[in-house]
Amino acid sequence: MENIELSKILIFGGTGYIGKFMVKASVSSGHKTCVYARPITPQSSPSKIQIHQEFQAMGVAIVEGELDEHDKLVSLLHQVDVVISTLPYPQVLAQLKIIDAMKVSGNIKRFIPSDFGIEEDRVSPLPPFQAFLDKKREVRRAVEAAGIPYTFVAANCCGAYFVNILLRPHEQPRDITVYGDGKAKGNCFFATLFLS
Repeated sequence: MENIELSKILIFGGTGYIGKFMVKASVSSGHKTCVYARPITPQSSPSKIQIHQEFQAMGVAIVEGELDEHDKLVSLLHQVDVVISTLPYPQVLAQLKIIDAMKVSGNIKRFIPSDFGIEEDRVSPLPPFQAFLDKKREVRRAVEAAGIPYTFVAANCCGAYFVNILLRPHEQPRDITVYGDGKAKGNCFFATLFLS
């Protein structure tokens, strides 16, 4: 059997919905896994405290900190090979801080940024999705310019994820622009909006 070298993986957003699965997959594959997470406070939810305890029981190293702690990020990045970001949509541009720290560390073999499943360089969406894709493009261009080896994951898109985040129907009433002639069903609207 071939001897496979295991990676040291650092995951940003590891205590979030998608991040939890990435952490568990990394550990089950035998990789030394580290999670960079916001500090636990008395206001932290019981579920956040529970996921920290679960990760620690699995052997995951949890480093608590903020994304603007540049020196701390650089120091941590010196200890890993691969960086995976599963930061949520509102923090997509925060990945620029991670990229800056990776440039300084100079040792990252692979970066997988948060991607949300759509190939932004190949679509021409309508607002408000266009503004989101512009942020993703900014992250991609920064990764490419930094010369960091990367993998961009585009696994198609689920429109339901963005309805709440981009349109925020539960917040204060506001005008929402719906494109089309009104004859299309909801699913068709999202297929056109996100995949055209």
